[in-house]
Amino acid sequence: MNFLAHTYLSGSDPEILVGNFIGDFVKGKQIKEFGDNIQKGIRLHREIDHFTDTHKFHLKSKSRLKETYRHYSGVIVDMYYDHFLAVNWLNYNTKDLLTYTLDVYKILNNHHHILPGRAQEMLKYMIPANWLYYYSEIEGIHQALTGMSRRTKFESGMENASEDLRKHYKEFKKDFELFFPELISFTQTFDFVKYNH
Repeated sequence: MNFLAHTYLSGSDPEILVGNFIGDFVKGKQIKEFGDNIQKGIRLHREIDHFTDTHKFHLKSKSRLKETYRHYSGVIVDMYYDHFLAVNWLNYNTKDLLTYTLDVYKILNNHHHILPGRAQEMLKYMIPANWLYYYSEIEGIHQALTGMSRRTKFESGMENASEDLRKHYKEFKKDFELFFPELISFTQTFDFVKYNH
C-alpha cells in the first residue's frame, strides 16, 4: 500500500501513524533508533506490506501490469489502491479527506525532527501539493507515478501507468474493494491499532 492507506491503517495513535508513514525509509536495525510506538508503526508498515504483496487480489491486479512494468507493477498497484481509497474515502472514515490529510501533515510536522532525512525531503513536496488528497484524481496519480519514474534507476515506464488505470478502472476497483476490507481486518488483529474516526 502507499502513503494514504498506511496512515489510515495506523488507527488513532499519532506515533504509530508516524512510524507507519516512515516505514519505507527505515531499514533493518535502524528501527531501534526510535521510541516504542514509532517502532510499532514501522513494524505495522512491514506487516501491511507483506500481507498486501502476497494477497490474491493484489496479485491479480499486478498480473494486468506485469508484462509492461515488470517489478514496478506492485508499486503501481499500490498507487491505484490509494486512489480508490481516496475516491471512496467516506466509506471508511467520517472525517472528510481534505481535513484528514491536513491533520496527517500536522502530525508529521510535529515529529519532523525524528523523521529520516529522505522523508523530510519528500514532505517538502508532498505537503504543499497535498499529494494524499490529490490521489483522489487520476491526474494526481499520474503526477505521482511520473515523479517516481524519474527517480527509478532503470526505465520503468510508470509515467504511462495512469492510462492502464483508465483502461481497466472497473477491474482494479473491484480488486481493491475485495481486498481492502480484509486488510483492515488484518490490521485490527494488532492490539495497538485503535480506530476511533
